[in-house]
This record gives sequence, structure tokens and C-alpha cells, in this order.
Amino acid sequence: MNSENIPPPAPRLSLFRNWISLVGLVVGVGALFSFLFLFVLDAISKFSNPYVSLLTYLLVPAFLIFGIALAFGGAWIERRRRSRGSGPESWQIDLNRPRDRRVMVAFISGAVVFLLLSAVGSYNAFHFTESVTFCGEVCHTVMKPELTTHDHGPHARVACVECHVGKGISWFVKSKISGSRQLYSLAFHKYPTPIPTPVKNLRPSRDTCEECHWPQQFVGNLDRTFHYFQSDASNSPYSVRLLLKIGGSDPARGPVGGIHWHNLPGNKVEYVATDAARQSIPWVRVTDAQGKVTVFKTKNFTNDVAPMGVRLMDCMDCHNRPSHRYLSPEQAVNQAMALGRIDPALPWIKTNAVFVLTRPYRTGDEAKAGIAAALAANYPGAARLGDVTAALQQIYADNFFPEMKADWRAYPDNVGHMIWPGCFRCHDGQHQTEDKRRAIPANDCNDCHTLLAQGTGAELDRLAPAGQKFVHPGGDYDGACNDCHNGGP
Repeated sequence: MNSENIPPPAPRLSLFRNWISLVGLVVGVGALFSFLFLFVLDAISKFSNPYVSLLTYLLVPAFLIFGIALAFGGAWIERRRRSRGSGPESWQIDLNRPRDRRVMVAFISGAVVFLLLSAVGSYNAFHFTESVTFCGEVCHTVMKPELTTHDHGPHARVACVECHVGKGISWFVKSKISGSRQLYSLAFHKYPTPIPTPVKNLRPSRDTCEECHWPQQFVGNLDRTFHYFQSDASNSPYSVRLLLKIGGSDPARGPVGGIHWHNLPGNKVEYVATDAARQSIPWVRVTDAQGKVTVFKTKNFTNDVAPMGVRLMDCMDCHNRPSHRYLSPEQAVNQAMALGRIDPALPWIKTNAVFVLTRPYRTGDEAKAGIAAALAANYPGAARLGDVTAALQQIYADNFFPEMKADWRAYPDNVGHMIWPGCFRCHDGQHQTEDKRRAIPANDCNDCHTLLAQGTGAELDRLAPAGQKFVHPGGDYDGACNDCHNGGP
């Protein structure tokens, strides 16, 4: 037999020559395209978002793996089909045939549309992960307190990532690590309740807050009136009008000093806190514009100060609740009564309103029902009781989150000194130099504000530009406000 007449063996066709594997290939290519697209967007974005990492490095790769699995699954099915004696599928494409041309055009068009949709979808997904909605609602129960208070705060139009991440490669890496840890905590319910503050890895305010609020911008004074209602049968009103000495650091625009003296470019204030919440500050070091260093400390603080324990004071040490502020029951009820949402004519309404807000409720729905029932029992048939009930229910929904154990008690607010020590953490008269000759100024109200008027009605119109002594309703008291005022009953 002439070997020259034996035809060569037919080439072994690839097992991937089937429609299932082809679909898997298209899905895999689309996922790879989306991954590269998101990676580039994340790299060049002004603000890095840890949640984008979840999309880029977890969700998109899952589609890539699915596409690869589909391709190999199709090959396995094709192998089994051939093992039963079936020949390979016919994949002959002849562009001279109109049907084959139509199939080819449809396939290429579909692939282009798929890749285009992948790009558009990836781009929109990228921007969605930077939104407040995503940050607040993707972890619905955990982030509900933060989302609610953010939406009612002064920074409601500032995206979460602009403060919690910022820009720069080092914080880019930190955000990735933090995001991975948060994903683990959420998935396995390892998060604490309430979420502890201050945030240990929060970026310094000079890199975030001062993008809009820089010290040279502050100047002059602010006129503020605070309305209060006493806890008596007639809910006696009492208002205080203050001139807050904001001050600043630009001598071309106004006097240098005021409340923002602590953050002037020429001054450097450092401190040591002995608790995680930074409420106990026994040691303070001040370096003035001439480089002179003065150390103040409390009498009982004799510890050696470790350099790593010293914190440079910045905006967040006073303005520690800039976007997530929980109003205390007393604050919220005073505000609602001043605005007419709660009728001050109802006897003891101030006391009763604060009381029903601070009862132990397990859920928001339980609180809503409990508030309504308590008011109906105390004020049967009272006019406008429905408005009062709705106002208190809304106050609770905006400031109390029992599922996360989050309310004003969990989060000290260091602006002022009404409920929490705030300013008096340092300005308490107990911080002195080693020789006892100097102390941090304390109990001098006029250093930070001038009391222009106080009382009710016409008394608020009789201004005292030079200031006047504060008259405490119900009798004189020389201690700190937060000795008695705790925000609750």
C-alpha cells in the first residue's frame, strides 16, 4: 500500500469550540475590561474610596471567575459529547453566505454593546460607591445613625470619602486596609455597638477640613441666641444672647485671637488624653510664635509623657461632631418648643417630653408607639397633641438608634461646655505650670464670648455691649454647666 495515498490525520479541534465556552469567554473578557477600567479610575480619582476596592477586587473578579468557569464547563460538556461518538460542532464560517455574514455581524455587535455596557456600568458603579447613599445604606443597620445625622448636619452635601479618606497615596493604602477590615466586621457581625469614637485612623483635619475652613478665614464675632425652657409646670422660657468671639489669624482682616487662637499658624498646642474618648486631659504643652514652650498639667499627673502619646490639637478636638451630631433630649425639645412644634402651654411638657424620649426602647418602632401612648395617657384630649406626638417621634428617629445603642450619651460633643466638659477639659483651673505661677485660664466667660442679654421678652432687647454676669435661673451656681446638665431628665 502506497503511504503517499494515506490522507493526513484530521486536526484535533479544541474542546472550547462550543457556544457555552464562547459565552464564558465574552463574560470573562468583559469582566477583565471592567477590572482594568475601575483600577485606572480608582488610581486617578481625587479621593480614594475603600468601597471601590470591594467592587474592583471582589465583585468584578467574581464575574471573571464565572466566565472562566463557564468556558471550562463548556469544554467539559463538549468532551463528554465527543466521547459518546458525536463529532465536533461545525464552526465553518463562510462570509460569502448571507446567513453567516448576519451571524458574524450580530455577534460582533453584541460583543461591542456588551463591552460598552460594561464600561458604562463600571463607571456608574464607581461613582455610586463614592456617594453618601452607598456609604450609609450598604450597611443599613450599622451606618443608619451616621447616615441620618449626616443628612441633618451642616455637611450634608459633603461626600463621606472627602473627610474619611481624602487624597494621597498613603491614605489610599490605609483606606484599602480599613475597608477590608470593615467588610469582615460587617459580614461576621464583629462590629461594636455603638461604633466607638474618635476614629483612630481619621485623617488630620488640616488635610480635610481645612480644604474649606482654613484658619485665616476666621474673623470677627458671631451673634447667637440660645432658647431654653425650664423644667417646671409652666415651662418657663429663658434665653441667652451671646457674642461668640470666633477670632482669626489674618491681621489684615481683623484682630488675631479669639476662640480659634488654639489653631493659629503661629501657635502649637499639644496634649495627652488618658481615655479613649479624649475627655480626660491632664497634660498640655503650648508652643507660642516665638518658640517658647510652656507645659501645664494637673496636680495628680506625674506620669512620664511618651512621645507617641502626645497629640497635636486640631479642629476635631473641639469640633468632634461636625457631621454626625446627636442632639440630647433637652436640646432637641428646647429647639422644638422654641419653633412652636411643641406647645409650651401644655403643663410640664418639657419634663414629660424629655422623660418619654429617654425611656428604654428596644427598637425605633417600639419607641414610636411608646411615645404616643405615654403622651396620650398624660394629656388626654389635649389640643394639638398629635403635633406634639409627631414632633417627639421625629426627634427620636433623628437622634436615637437603639439597635446600635447610639444616642447623645455615647458620643461626647466638645463644642462648648453645656452637657460635656468640652472647653473645661483644659480650662478648668487645675492645669498649672511646674512652678504653679501660671495656669490655663478658667471660668472667665468673657475670654470666648460676651453675654449681651438674658431672660425673656423685653429683657433680650436690653443689650449690654460690654457684657454682663450670667444669672443662673433658679439661683447662683459657680460650678461647671455639665455638673448638673447631662442632656436628659
